[in-house]
Amino acid sequence: MTIEIIRLSADNTSLLDQVAEEVFDADIVPARLAAYLAHETNLMFLAVADGLVVGQVAACIHRHPDQATELYVDNLGVAEAFRRQGIARRLIEAMLHLGRSLGCEEWWVGTEEDNVPARRLYETFGEEAVLAAFYEFDLD
Repeated sequence: MTIEIIRLSADNTSLLDQVAEEVFDADIVPARLAAYLAHETNLMFLAVADGLVVGQVAACIHRHPDQATELYVDNLGVAEAFRRQGIARRLIEAMLHLGRSLGCEEWWVGTEEDNVPARRLYETFGEEAVLAAFYEFDLD
């Protein structure tokens, strides 16, 4: 089976009509998808097998007045039946290639300390984890 890595755009959102379980954290909301794609700093690649989305990586570009432009890899998901086939790595590599072409000089990603598969993947890119605190707040 051939896995295609495809950049998501407003022109090919119909790819998301067929998505395997565990690729995204929740159901896709069309209005949120449209808002996401409306900003050029939001980027997404899909892994597609025979019309079924089996993986995705989402990222955004952060521009700073005093620091290098960076690519923040926000989310990565691969359906369980398709894991350990190099799909996550191919998605990340596609995103890094795009990030470089858009002027990003650095990239970063966060994951849970106990997410061993993710940590192993990210460490193959040549860096070790840096411990950090994470705070999440509701805005309502």
